[in-house]
Amino acid sequence: GAAGAGLTGVPTLVKDNVDVAGMPTQHGTTAFRAEPAGVHGGFAQDFLATGLVPLGKTRLSEFGFSASAEYPDADPVRNPWDPAYSSGASSAGSAAFVAAGVVPLAHANDGGGSIRIPAAACGLVGLKPTRGRLRGDRLVQLMPVRIVADGVVTRSVRDTAAFLREAEQVHRNLTLAPIGDVRRPLRRHLRVAVVTDPPGRRTDDETRETLLRTAGLLEEQGHRVEEVEAPVPPHFEEDFALYWGSLAFAMVSGGRHTFGRSFDPALVDNLTRGLKQHTQRRAHRLPAAIARLRRARRTSARFFADHDVVLTPVLGHTTPQLGHLAPTQSFDEIMGRLVDWVCFTPLQNATGDPAVSLPMGATAQGLPIGVQVAGPWGSERTLLELAYALEEARPFRRIDRVGESS
Repeated sequence: GAAGAGLTGVPTLVKDNVDVAGMPTQHGTTAFRAEPAGVHGGFAQDFLATGLVPLGKTRLSEFGFSASAEYPDADPVRNPWDPAYSSGASSAGSAAFVAAGVVPLAHANDGGGSIRIPAAACGLVGLKPTRGRLRGDRLVQLMPVRIVADGVVTRSVRDTAAFLREAEQVHRNLTLAPIGDVRRPLRRHLRVAVVTDPPGRRTDDETRETLLRTAGLLEEQGHRVEEVEAPVPPHFEEDFALYWGSLAFAMVSGGRHTFGRSFDPALVDNLTRGLKQHTQRRAHRLPAAIARLRRARRTSARFFADHDVVLTPVLGHTTPQLGHLAPTQSFDEIMGRLVDWVCFTPLQNATGDPAVSLPMGATAQGLPIGVQVAGPWGSERTLLELAYALEEARPFRRIDRVGESS
């Protein structure tokens, strides 16, 4: 068919932090009142050129800062597997709709894990592409470290591969190896590094068990699997938190300029406000933090000289109940809980490397547990082929066929 129109008529939803003509972009906050966008942003332009039809916008945590979409004065986004639990975030609404079977795929974007985290919580495939693989909106292009990547969440490897194939027909980044049309499992053997714990923390038992079972599966498939220490640069956690906070600082301080005269900084939640103050107090450390975050890509390239992919949990522990990350708590409380949970995904936002979350396990309550496979810059094709092999060996559970799942 015509270049990039292979998804013609497929219904989708767009996360409410990119511009779609005729729809307001509210960024998950009540701090201002958005007018409908006049034109598509860079991402929506390419996304919809694949033929996808947008049914509307999906909810996210305020400005995408939290890993759970909970609000001081509105209902949270609930997990379709069990409504008492978080659906992950920030692409919470997109993941909940796809997991519930409403649409086959929905837009998500990822600045610290926001494609991969809700995919893990909702039992989906969530691939964060390599930096620059897909075109982002202008705000993303202007970041000192371009941590945000756009993509989709889906229920199968096939659907994620189909989206990337069609997106590549619309916009091809010539500096990256092409992904092409990936339809079958990997046939060659890889050197797989396995990381069970983040630096200075311990992954919980159910998550660790799912990870080690997946590592065993890869070994059975003939890959060379070895456990390694997390390839995380020193100071990474503090540097990333400081940079994350600088985004909150920019959003709140420049709110009236960016979002219009209705913006009221007094209306942002405790997490956004706390992040802004966190960076404000340490602003003198920001230039060094940015320099180190930019260097993370070189550290990663060295690591991948000896390994083809790295297998980690997506999150430090299983999905929490709603309330655990409620933005009505003090900043220190939320932040402490966030960094305990979101301790694996931010690395690839700094390095720009691709990574995919796959639903490889379940908790005793039946909630999904995700495992992450990350690869070097531009290696989406390998990640998809490996994902096909894992999906074939252990078919992913779905809500519509939970009864049949093991």
